[in-house]
Amino acid sequence: MASTSSPSPASGAAQVLVASNRGPVSYEVGDDGSLRAKRGGGGLVSGLSAIGPDAGALWVCSALSDGDREAVRRGVGEDGVRMLDIPADVHADAYNGIANSVLWFVHHMLYQTPLEPVFDAEFRRQWASYETYNRAFAEALAQEAAEGAAVLVQDYHLCLVPGMLRELRPDLRIGHFSHTPWAPPEYFAMLPDDIQVRLMEGLLGADRVAFLTWRWATAFENCVQGLDPYRWLPLWPSGAPRAVEHVRKDPGTGRERITRKTLIGVHSLGADAEFLHARSHEPDVEERMAALREEIGAGRKAIVRVDRTELSKNIVRGLLAYRQLLDDHPELLEQVVHVAFAYPSRQDLAVYRDYTAEVQRVADEINSQYGTPGWTPVVLHVKDDFARSLAAYRLADVALVNPIRDGMNLVAKEVPVVSDEGCALVLSREAGAFQELGKDAIAVNPYDVIGTATALHEALTMPTEERAERTKRLAAAATALPPAQWFLEQLNALRDQAS
Repeated sequence: MASTSSPSPASGAAQVLVASNRGPVSYEVGDDGSLRAKRGGGGLVSGLSAIGPDAGALWVCSALSDGDREAVRRGVGEDGVRMLDIPADVHADAYNGIANSVLWFVHHMLYQTPLEPVFDAEFRRQWASYETYNRAFAEALAQEAAEGAAVLVQDYHLCLVPGMLRELRPDLRIGHFSHTPWAPPEYFAMLPDDIQVRLMEGLLGADRVAFLTWRWATAFENCVQGLDPYRWLPLWPSGAPRAVEHVRKDPGTGRERITRKTLIGVHSLGADAEFLHARSHEPDVEERMAALREEIGAGRKAIVRVDRTELSKNIVRGLLAYRQLLDDHPELLEQVVHVAFAYPSRQDLAVYRDYTAEVQRVADEINSQYGTPGWTPVVLHVKDDFARSLAAYRLADVALVNPIRDGMNLVAKEVPVVSDEGCALVLSREAGAFQELGKDAIAVNPYDVIGTATALHEALTMPTEERAERTKRLAAAATALPPAQWFLEQLNALRDQAS
């Protein structure tokens, strides 16, 4: 377990620290008892690599698996990574009970409000674990950080860390980045009043909070303004960065005094074009392209989607829209295939298991209703396979990205980059990526099945030249801020703020 004692300032040596639930490496215990390390990828890994080995960087993360916890117990680890062996029951409460079952649902506006949420004694018990989990991160960061170090805290799992860390180490430069949407005030207000305040106090402990789009940043600012106008006031002076003022009122005179400011920023994560171009032409991708072509059938067009079975991704309505397309346009029977990769996500939660089963049921129903001996209308794969996903990107005539609500959605950005012949993008206006890609995509209301079916038909019949031109513009917009640059932009903005 992480130490609960108060750390001494500047006891560590790290100049740049990242904190996230999942780290850049994981461990497995082999049959012989040996530990095997597996490295991950993504924007944070690219960003930390970009600042170089001499930057004094450290990644603080959770030990998630039995292998991870065993590595911590044995003192095994990689340079630049500190895993926290938070008790498994505390992590489960914090991660599944609060982060994924409450905060995720609030920010994605997913609750069926006649029945949920219910903030009862069990919620309060899990919330205590969420606080314990965040405190473990704050204490570890305080122990490891050098004087004046820059700390970048990631996502909704660690909303309380900035405020806790500010109390422990006021010398640090602290940033927080949200990878999800942010709920509008009227939805955020479903949370108990004291929990709303705790979350906002936690985030506003940062010198800088940042989001994927200005839409989410503005929603956050509106929540701040509505919660306590006497303490935090939104500030938009001409030519200056947007910020939230921390305002104290003198009880005697009633005069207001600005004690600190938290700046608001936006960094729109882009696709890594160099990596995608290289990876999508490796032999295993070519093999999967051949297999997919055989599954699709010669001369048929492909509508492709690649998603995890998260409730926000809206896979079921996408399938229903495809069925509507076949009903409305019988000339497309046996001429088009919906290639749907729906990789199981969060299967330890019953609602996600039920949703995954519904995706399979609807796909089977469509195939049973429309399929012929030589044509399978829906090609559904549920086993995660990145090479196969890249193969589908390259083959896609149409990409369907229709989330109910999404912080960004990198699939919408990756497909145009990888596409061989150009791909028409059908994109939900509720995806964060819509802000950048919307003018060259075909926009859909994610709840409107008939409207989505109409958009799919428009995409399938788009002239080849127009599709190619749109794809070029989509790819240019999608790669404007690749992962390494996205990370460095956050880090530099935090450093510049303190200088």
